[in-house]
Amino acid sequence: MNALVPLPVLLPLCATGLSLAFGTRLGRFQRFISVAVLSAVLALSVILMIAADRQGPLSVHLGDFAPPLGITLVADRLSGLMLTVSSAVTLCVLVYSLGQGMTDRDKETPLAVFHPAYLILVAGVSCTFLAGDLVNLYVGFEIMLVASFVLLTLGGTGPRMRAGSTYVIISLFSSMLFLTAIAMTYAATGTANFAQLAGRLADLPIGVQTLIQALLLTVFAIKAAVFPLAAWLPDSYPTAPAPVTAVFAGLLTKVGVYCMLRTETLLFPGNRLGDLLMAVALASMVIGILGAVAQTDLKRLLSFTLISHIGYMVFGIGLATREAYGGAIVYVAHHITVQTTLFLVAGLIERRGGTTELTRLGGLARAAPMLAVLFFVPAMNLAGIPPLSGFIGKLGLMRAGVADGGGWAWLLVAGSAATSLLTLYVVAKVWNLAFWRAAPPGQAATGTVLESGDDSDDDADAGPDRIRGTGDEGVTPAHRPAGQAVAATLRAVTTTSRLPRTMVAATAATIAIGLAFTVFADPLTAYTDRTAAELLQRTPYVQEVLGR
Repeated sequence: MNALVPLPVLLPLCATGLSLAFGTRLGRFQRFISVAVLSAVLALSVILMIAADRQGPLSVHLGDFAPPLGITLVADRLSGLMLTVSSAVTLCVLVYSLGQGMTDRDKETPLAVFHPAYLILVAGVSCTFLAGDLVNLYVGFEIMLVASFVLLTLGGTGPRMRAGSTYVIISLFSSMLFLTAIAMTYAATGTANFAQLAGRLADLPIGVQTLIQALLLTVFAIKAAVFPLAAWLPDSYPTAPAPVTAVFAGLLTKVGVYCMLRTETLLFPGNRLGDLLMAVALASMVIGILGAVAQTDLKRLLSFTLISHIGYMVFGIGLATREAYGGAIVYVAHHITVQTTLFLVAGLIERRGGTTELTRLGGLARAAPMLAVLFFVPAMNLAGIPPLSGFIGKLGLMRAGVADGGGWAWLLVAGSAATSLLTLYVVAKVWNLAFWRAAPPGQAATGTVLESGDDSDDDADAGPDRIRGTGDEGVTPAHRPAGQAVAATLRAVTTTSRLPRTMVAATAATIAIGLAFTVFADPLTAYTDRTAAELLQRTPYVQEVLGR
């Protein structure tokens, strides 16, 4: 069984080479490779999760080199669950992207670029979840960074290039901090292996331990978009294509949360920085949801709710009790699926209405009742309406806070309740503006419409608007008064009166995953409780890796 541990990383990497070799000449076979490989990764992830639950952690030393020389991959209950949820979500998003690409016949984002980059991203995510040492964790981050930049800048438009550049600059800065933390850790302990560090870090002076812990937390907080290190996210994610935004928002930030969970439990037990984590958790909840309240663009609104709900997960990590870790793990799994679903729905709304600007939408409940259902279910789940999985995760975290009884814990319980109510207000606002009210005059039904991107740095006197490759010059958007200077880059948005079945089916599949967490809430919470206990014990992980 241990031999299966590297396969979630190796299969996507090998498939990347095949995908590049076939390119656009055999696009159908390229799509088949991607779907088949991600399906295999999902099956492997389920097998590893079940095996880790029944047998304990599984590990493999690549090249048969023992720590600290070799690369160690470890699958325990936590990594098994994260692999399974992420594999299911990435497969659904891939199917959604295929439906979108086949409908648009998009020539700006060739499959020869998208599929290899997407497979590399999946390999990087799997590598991060399975990493048994800091160096391999860093490698997983860098693999994700390379693939992320390609996916964020698909099409090469101005807003996407600027957003991608911002993302890369922030990511490179966090990578430099990460390398610094790895160098300090190795200099102080002589190893980067998690199992060995679990024993050696405790022997260091308290100041050195705290410095290393603070550096690692800063790196992972940037990746997870924890306030105040989250300012880059609302400007980076919404410009990308809907499938890319969905997988980034739903999954990549949770990689940072996973790393915080792993290091805080395995390397730094004792909750030394617990108060700091709870403070930033509260700030993330409140500032994030207030930012969402102020937005009128659906994608930016969802980006701020993402920042806000990361605070729930950090809340559990900061409390550092078995019940809190269990609630945080439930919420991570829930939020991956729900946030991904909502961004996929945002892509469907844009296809039906021609925009994600809420002030220019309306009447979608009557015009597209299926789309209304696809939005309503995950929106209520995000708000934590009983008995959905969002309520289960929040309830577990709030019960852990009440059981703790500390001042910060009670503040976070109150903040959690207030954030949940404001989240309900936010999704209700989206429902009222986009779905419930009457459609505004001029709302697109079918065809190609011009949507302005965030390109305010462009020269306002540059002349008539042009959409590259379409031959449309001198086009004036309907929402701009005649004679007003153009300060936005225009992009063509394809709208259809009937939503593509593949995209709808993929979105419905992610909703079904979220509802499955509700239907199987008892076995899920039991599993996460066992996971939390294993994280706090540390011994099973260390013994499996070191063989003692």
